[in-house]
Order: sequence, then structure tokens, then C-alpha cells
Amino acid sequence: MRPILRYCAYILLFDNTNKYIDIQIMNITFDNSEKVSGLLTIVIDEADYQDDVRKQLNEYRKRVNMPGFRPGNAPMALIKKQVGPSIKVDAINKLVGNKIYEYIHENKINMLGEPMPHEGEAPVDLDQPAPYTLKFDIAVAPEMDIKLTKKNKIAYYDITADDKMIDEQVEAYASRTGSYEKVESYEDNDMLKGDLRELNADGTTKEGGIEVSEGIILPAYIKADDQKALFQGCKLGDIITFNPKKAYPGSTVEVSSLLKITKEEAENIESDFTFQVTEISRYKKHAVDQELFDQVFGEGTVSSEKEFREKIAANLKEQLDTNAEYRFLSDIRAYVEKKLGKVEYADSIMKRIMLANNKDKDQDYVEKNYEDSIKELTWHLAKNKIMEQCEIKIEDADVKDVAKEMTRMQFAQYGMSNIPEEYIDNYAEEMLKKPEQVDQLVNQAADRKLMKALKDVVTLDVKQISFEDFQKLG
Repeated sequence: MRPILRYCAYILLFDNTNKYIDIQIMNITFDNSEKVSGLLTIVIDEADYQDDVRKQLNEYRKRVNMPGFRPGNAPMALIKKQVGPSIKVDAINKLVGNKIYEYIHENKINMLGEPMPHEGEAPVDLDQPAPYTLKFDIAVAPEMDIKLTKKNKIAYYDITADDKMIDEQVEAYASRTGSYEKVESYEDNDMLKGDLRELNADGTTKEGGIEVSEGIILPAYIKADDQKALFQGCKLGDIITFNPKKAYPGSTVEVSSLLKITKEEAENIESDFTFQVTEISRYKKHAVDQELFDQVFGEGTVSSEKEFREKIAANLKEQLDTNAEYRFLSDIRAYVEKKLGKVEYADSIMKRIMLANNKDKDQDYVEKNYEDSIKELTWHLAKNKIMEQCEIKIEDADVKDVAKEMTRMQFAQYGMSNIPEEYIDNYAEEMLKKPEQVDQLVNQAADRKLMKALKDVVTLDVKQISFEDFQKLG
């Protein structure tokens, strides 16, 4: 059984001989006999909080405007009656909070979540005179015996970028940097521009009907095959009669966009329309030439298709290595979880903490999600233990490097790989200003440093594998 930890807070006073007097003002005990939970008890006397209450009352008295009294001169008895109880509660709450966390820190208790009021304990009546005894249930992180060494053999996949992947990337770059050219007749995936006119039931132009100049239609995206077929092989100047509602069944958004009307109006459209073709545009991929090389990698960086493909292969290898590293970390996690087996937690307290942290949810939510939450917590604790073993610390520079890397990847998705470092740096700084992203960046920085460190800690079972086969791994 673990000993009961005891903590006493002290104040120092002078007596009339100018000697220090030690006075104990607060008593805290922690019964940790259950290992993964403990009962923390605080006994508060009036002397513990009276100075703070007196100070707050005086501050309030200086500020309050009370009818019949000059500012700062309202009777203290009246002030105490008006706000004394709430100030007392605030002072005690502040005192208790500070002392709990001071105690937890000084005694190096690895507390999980927040202290919870002791279950089954009657609320303390602060209207009664002190002392007050407050009890809290504390969930404590389980002890984990985790130490990775060269005796631990973990698979590491060396993923290769084959010609198929390089071809696909060349195709993607050429497609993204292509352009439209004017043609005389329609082929699949061409874009049509023309004038639309609404018709009467007898096929004549409807007087006062809907008319649209230079409307745009992409026949490949028409949902009804019979309507799509009406546009096949059309040429400049051709007039095609079709029905927008039949062309886009159930989609008032597409009809309203084509006819430039509201969605409500589009719901009532039943008419046929003529579409006179005034322009046909065909998207042409960029040639694999020096202009494309310069657009993708910067002017003069590569000067031949062979160098272009080699550069693409190098970039792909960086991405594939990232995939391999995260797979490696995932395998490390599976290995550690298997080694740990079932980890004991103070389930009842942990569920109360989870419910308190999800105030908009109910107990059913907690029961359904508790096991997954505990699994993530176990890995978080184990990962921290391994990081301590590897002496890994996360610095601000590590987090910014991750933000910059994410920025480069975002630009790369649009085929932009030669962005000046100044722009990358500015985008990264903006990411770091968003609190909701900082935690994610910190976690990624930790994962990155951990993956790098563990390569030297464990034995790597290197396996050559294609990206296609890598994707099939469970």
C-alpha cells in the first residue's frame, strides 16, 4: 500500500520581537492506496482565506456606488451583507484550486483530467463557520514499463516510386497547366458556350420567356443519357433543342445556374429550350516541354524530360518516405499496445471526467466512446514515456518546421512546388496563430522526432515494397 501523502501550507508572520513565527494554515492529505486513483482531502480554516476576502471586500467598497454614501464610504457591514457570501465562495474556490495543483506538482502526481468532487460526499455548507473539509477523487496515470531497445524488431517499408507513378504525376502536371483552345465541332468533355431561349409547347420561342446569352454547358456532366446525346457531334452555329429539367433530374441548383434564375424558379421549369452553339472549347494538356518544367520546378531547374522525371521521382520518394514513417510509427504503436496488454484505469472516475468534459453529451455517449478514448489515452501516455526514454523535447522551431512542411504540401497539391521561402514562412506563421491548429502541429512535430529517434533505438526489418502493394497492407 502506498503511504498517504501529506501537504501543509504555511504563512510567515512577525511577532512583537520581530522574530518569524511559523503558522500552519492548511492541511492536505492524499490517499493513493488504489494506485490508479486517490482521495485528496483538504481542510480549510477561516485564517486560510480571510485575508483574501478582506482584500476583495475593500476593493469592492472602493468601486461601489451606493445611494446615500460617497464612493468608498459605504458601511462595511452593508458591503459584507450584499456581496460577502459570493466573495467568500470565490476566495475559497481560488484557494482550493491553487493548492490542489501546487500539491499535485510538488508531489509529482501524474493526474489524469481534473479533480472530481468525492462521489457520495455531501456538499460543504459554506454558510456554516469554518473549518471546511473538501474531498476530491483523483485519477492517476497507470505506471507503464516501456523501454524499447535493439532487441525489438519492427518492420520498416522502403516504398519505391515506379514508372507508373511517375507517368501519373507527369500527366497530372500537364493536365493542371493546360489551356482551352477553340475548335469547330464537339467531342467528349468539350465546353459549349451559346444562347438559350425558352420555347412554347408547340416549339415556338416563348414571348417574355427566359433568355440567356453565352450560357455554358458541359454535356459530359448532363445526367440524362438521352439529353446528353443531343449534343454529340454538334458544330458551331448548330441549334439544339433540349429540356434542362430532364437533363438534370432532381437538381434545381444546376438548372438555376444554367438559366440564371433562383432555385425556387427552377423548380417550376418544365419547358424545352433551344441552345445555339456560339463557341466550342477543348481543354488541351500542356506539352511535356521546357515551359512545363519551368512552371513546375522553377526556371532552369531541369532542362530535359529525363531530369524532369528524376526530379518527380525524388519528390515522390520524399512523400513515400513520409508514408513509410507513419506506417512505422503505427507498427510501433501496435507493438507497444500488445506488449502493455490490458492497462488498468480508475474507470468510474475517468467516465465522470469524460462526462464533465463533454457537457453537451449524456452518459450513453460516455459508455459508447469510453473504450476508444482510453485506447488513445494509453497510447498518448506510452508515447510520452518513450519520448522521455529517447530524451525528445519539442521546441518552437520543430513546430514551425511542421507548419512549413504542411504549407509546401498544400501548394504541391496544386502543382506549385517552387514557392519562394518567404511565402512559405508567412503562411506557416499564419497557421501558428490559430490555436485550433497548434495542438495538431505539436503532435505532428512529436511524431516526426519520435519516428526519427526510434530508427536508431529499435532494429529495423527493412522491406522493399511498391506503393501499390503498400496500399494493400492491413
